[in-house]
Amino acid sequence: MPRRVKDYIEISEFTSLDKLIAYLQTIRDTLPPEAEPEMKVRGDEVFGRRLTISYFRELTPEEEECEARYSPAALPADDDKIDELTRKLDQIG
Repeated sequence: MPRRVKDYIEISEFTSLDKLIAYLQTIRDTLPPEAEPEMKVRGDEVFGRRLTISYFRELTPEEEECEARYSPAALPADDDKIDELTRKLDQIG
């Protein structure tokens, strides 16, 4: 099963209600059904508040390539080194 990432859309606090409704409808209509979108109010009085919409999406090919470099299959097996370090630590303690 491919991994999904959470992406964000932020909406400025200076948006008219009509534009906000149209924008939210556009977002809802373009997201795939498995996106599981959520909307939250984020921020504070100092930096301002934002409506943040988060949703899941599939990885892009570039992201998949980067992820593949760090997958367990791509990393060398260090079990022997870990076992040796564990034995050394057990001898110390």
